[in-house]
Amino acid sequence: MIVLEKRPQPSRAWSVATPLVAVLATMIAGGLLFAALGKNPVEAIRTIFWEPLFGEFAFFYRPQLLVKGAPLVLIAIGLSLGFRAGIWNIGAEGQYIIGALTGAGIGLAFYPMEGWFIFPLMVLGGAFGGWAWATIPAVLKVRFGTNEILVSLMLVYVAEQLLASMSLGLLKNPEGFGFPGSRNLQSYDSAHNAELIAGSGMHWGVVVALIAVIFAYVLLNRHMTGFHIRLTGEAPRAARFAGVSPSRLILFCLGMSGALAGLAGLFEVAGPAGQVTIDFNVGYGFTAIIVAFLGRLHPVGILLAGGLMALTYIGGEIAQSNLGLPAAAIQVFQGMLLFFLLAFDLLTNYRLRAAASEVA
Repeated sequence: MIVLEKRPQPSRAWSVATPLVAVLATMIAGGLLFAALGKNPVEAIRTIFWEPLFGEFAFFYRPQLLVKGAPLVLIAIGLSLGFRAGIWNIGAEGQYIIGALTGAGIGLAFYPMEGWFIFPLMVLGGAFGGWAWATIPAVLKVRFGTNEILVSLMLVYVAEQLLASMSLGLLKNPEGFGFPGSRNLQSYDSAHNAELIAGSGMHWGVVVALIAVIFAYVLLNRHMTGFHIRLTGEAPRAARFAGVSPSRLILFCLGMSGALAGLAGLFEVAGPAGQVTIDFNVGYGFTAIIVAFLGRLHPVGILLAGGLMALTYIGGEIAQSNLGLPAAAIQVFQGMLLFFLLAFDLLTNYRLRAAASEVA
């Protein structure tokens, strides 16, 4: 009989090994899934993880790692701050959408004027929109004790309705022949988040994501606020005795994660996506949760995890095209990663032990 026995203290070895074991288990389980769908599992896994980096057209796919990875890292960094303190923002997808709407709205309000100040104003607008949307569950939790998980998640659906409304109404392109969607920001120089180096995939969103990684590392390791975040997550009672204000921490963590998610939305709508559309959001806010935990809520780990998840996005698209894998199978494959991560993470605090069964 196998039982779980609590460890005297968390295992550092398992804490480090869990993401690697989870990735390996995901490959095995994913291979079985692909085999059940009638596809060659080895070829499918190879396509997902090898082709974007070393395949025949890798020179085209590699820049996409930065394009896909930047919003994931940016959102996950913000989420990790709250998760470390036990503050659960599950609505980053909604904050991502609102950041895109407010940022794009500012840019389109100036159309067709050209000016160097337009894009910086859009960046501020994107951050403010995401911050404001995340502040709603923060204020409700502080003032009325509501559950931030439920409120932030429900606000995602409100944001999606606002996205559809704006695409069909206020932000709709008057020269779009009746089709839903805004003007293309890629053709509006002052509002376009263009590549900084042509063909590299490097745009301002990538730069801000790297800055966010550095900022989070310094905050958590060199600043009193970071100490309060870590203390609250690891020892809530000790944090209260130390004078940490739960209300301030909730407002800070949710506000910061919302601002970063809003920035990710702005950089995406002004760059790779190019315009506000009904289907603008592609689930980055939810996928970033996987990235945050896969990176062990550590800024550097999140950077690496964001790259891995971006690889599955790009490799999954190649697998859909070349092997005929359904998009749902790729999404299940990505979801398996979080499932196995949480499952194996149990071994950080517990060990498996054989126990003799009692005979009546």
